[in-house]
Formats: sequence, structure tokens, C-alpha cells
Amino acid sequence: MRLSKDQVQSFNKQFKGIPPEEIIQWAINFANRPVLTSNFKPYSVVLLHAVTMIKRNIPTIWCDTGYNTPETYRYANKLSDVLNLNLKVYRPRQTSAYIEAIMGGVPDLDSPMHTEFTELVKLEPFKRAMEEHQPDVWFTNIRKGQTEYRDTLDILSLSADGVLKVSPFYHWSETELESYLYEWNLSNEHNYFDPTKVLEHRECGIHFS
Repeated sequence: MRLSKDQVQSFNKQFKGIPPEEIIQWAINFANRPVLTSNFKPYSVVLLHAVTMIKRNIPTIWCDTGYNTPETYRYANKLSDVLNLNLKVYRPRQTSAYIEAIMGGVPDLDSPMHTEFTELVKLEPFKRAMEEHQPDVWFTNIRKGQTEYRDTLDILSLSADGVLKVSPFYHWSETELESYLYEWNLSNEHNYFDPTKVLEHRECGIHFS
């Protein structure tokens, strides 16, 4: 079953102010093939914890660009063990050494090569992951205020091909996220860098897909 845009808008009105756990449970009941995506950036653990508390074996997709910080790699390994994630890692078909040799490192944002770089290290692995899993529900940790584009979305939104994106913490502030971390004694990690975005309020393109 696919939801129409009108149905999505109606559910968004109902879900505003509802605890994320209830939204997640609703989406799990609705889904046939749910997936969860994470990049292990700050506050990623909140969504990972909340979803896997309800559905422990959900496929958790990580598109590893090959350019994460050492801290992010260690954090991903730690969370995978602590939360017993069903982690599915997708990496670029080209090695980072190859990309370094051909492109000379991460291209500047104003370089024509940056679009190609983003496709190689992030978008192609993501498309491959979605093609393999064929999800009807996609849990993601986007929040209002992160980027101009994300401000046009909501708790529920539809991807270009009709997959239902569920962002249970869409209306939460960092203060509320910090309280969640404290309540569940969860660790956070702030030494994160996305070479496809570079700037915090810039989209890499996954949520345009």
C-alpha cells in the first residue's frame, strides 16, 4: 500500500506532538519492508535506539563514504555492538585511494568534480542499497531546521519513487535529544565530517532521491 500526498498530510497533522515511539510503532505496523538509515553523525543514536527498541532486526543501512573520521568509525562499531544493529554497509565501488589519485582528494564545493565525487561516494551506494532492499518505509533522522529543503518536509514525507520516509524526531530540538541521551544513558559523537556536504546546512542529495 502506498500513501497519497493528501494522506501523508493528514497523518502529519495527527502525528504532531505524538511521542516518537508511537509514530515508529505505527510505521512498523504499516510497513512490509522497512529500513533504517544512519550516517552515525551527532544524535544518530536517538533514532537507532528508538527504532530498534521496537523492531530489533530492521536492516540498518550505512553508506560509508570512506572519508569518515576515525572517531565516527569507532562510534559506528560501538553502536553496532551495543544496539545489536542489523547493519548493512554500502561503500563506493572505487576505493578512496583511487578517488584520491584521480580527483586529488575531496573536491572543493565549487569544483565541477564535486558532483561526480558525491555520486561516487554517497549517491550510488545509497541507490544500490535501496534497490537491493526495496523498502516501502524508510526511517530517517532528518529534523526541522537542519536545512532549507528539510524545512519543507515533515514527520512523514514521500521520496521521489513513493517510499514513505518517517522522521519521528522531526520536531525535536537538540535539548530534547540531549534529554533522550541522558534518559537512556546513550553516548553521542560530534567529531563527524561528511565530505559530500562539507557545510552543515547543505544537502548531499540523498533526500532528493
